[in-house]
Amino acid sequence: MLNYAIIFLIIAVVAGVLGFGGIAGAAATIAKVLFFVFLVLFVVTLIRGRGR
Repeated sequence: MLNYAIIFLIIAVVAGVLGFGGIAGAAATIAKVLFFVFLVLFVVTLIRGRGR
C-alpha cells in the first residue's frame, strides 16, 4: 500500500514538472488517500498485535 502511495507521489511530481496540473493534482490526491489508508491499517495492526 505504501509502495502505491510513493508511486503516485512520483507521478504527481513528474506531471507537475511537465505542466500537467490536472493529472498532478489527481495523482497527489490518490497518493494522500493511500497514505492515510496505510496509516490507519498500520495502527490497527499495531493495536491488534499488542492484544495477543
